[in-house]
Amino acid sequence: MTKIISASAALVDLPVETVRTDAVQAFVKQETIVVDLRTDDGLDGTGYSYTIGTGGRAVLSMLRDHLLPLLEGRDARDVEAAWRELFAVTRATTVGAITSLALAAVDTALWDLRCLRAGEPLWRLAGGFRRAVPVYDTEGGWLHLSTDDLVRGALAAKESGLRGVKLKIGRPRAEEDAERVAAVRAAVGPGMDIMVDANQSMTYAEARRRAHVLEPFDVGFFEEPLPADDVQGHRELARSTSIPVAVGESLYSVGQFRDYLARGAASVVQADVARVGGITPWLKVAHLAEAFNVAVCPHFLMELHVSLVAAVPAGTYVEHIPQLRAVTRTELPIEDGHAVAPDEPGLGIAWDRNALDDLRVA
Repeated sequence: MTKIISASAALVDLPVETVRTDAVQAFVKQETIVVDLRTDDGLDGTGYSYTIGTGGRAVLSMLRDHLLPLLEGRDARDVEAAWRELFAVTRATTVGAITSLALAAVDTALWDLRCLRAGEPLWRLAGGFRRAVPVYDTEGGWLHLSTDDLVRGALAAKESGLRGVKLKIGRPRAEEDAERVAAVRAAVGPGMDIMVDANQSMTYAEARRRAHVLEPFDVGFFEEPLPADDVQGHRELARSTSIPVAVGESLYSVGQFRDYLARGAASVVQADVARVGGITPWLKVAHLAEAFNVAVCPHFLMELHVSLVAAVPAGTYVEHIPQLRAVTRTELPIEDGHAVAPDEPGLGIAWDRNALDDLRVA
């Protein structure tokens, strides 16, 4: 038995590295919830999750008041059992964002311990499919940017070897979105993927109309066109357009993904390891997607998702949005348009403890 002898959590506010806007919000800061677990055999595991500006204190309270006290004395090797027990004691608040984010912070710390104990990197212990995975860029595609800015960003991404770019859409008129996507397609040519993201901002009718005007530009996928709880709308949209429909960043359980896939409402799965409750449920979603022959292109968190996408056959893309550079000592290596998963034991995130302490919320 390998007992957990201490469990703690902290909230760290990370400023955004650049202005980030979409059709419904601005990314003001990243509230990062960090969990540290120590075992009686001398190992220290660190996990984390995040919010975009709100709710971080609620996640921290959930951890400190309800989840972390249950971990001390547990066998850290029993990751699935720990996840199920913590899920069960929070039944009154599941399925929900705050609980899933809290579970994820614990679960990723347990996986860090699992990998450290095995002496293996996450990408191998979680599946070991291949080490390097394609990358697309979102950092140059925010909604507030001008068309010229979008073109410059896409060309820079292409020059650096990235395989695709994502553009935020949701301008007041469909023609504006079409003109922006058309300009980027003309600049990068046919050999580069262009994805679009509406951030749940549209009605079914509007999303169908925008998909129609975007189809000539060979769009790789149409992300979150509708509110995440509108499974039927996504199903109808997927049937009405040749553009693959992508969902998942705003789904918080394996069951929600099952509903989308079973009804043919998702052509691309974008499970977010923090929002779905950690690595343990993320892998279930990824294998579920594989069973439906659907690609997995997770949302955000490239520093962690690179290893998970590398672990599974359905993993297709990692999204390039750097956000941990202020609190880590290394950067994600990108070679020939592919992110390379860390090969050292653990999650592969080299935390800068001094930086974390400096940004810790009192």
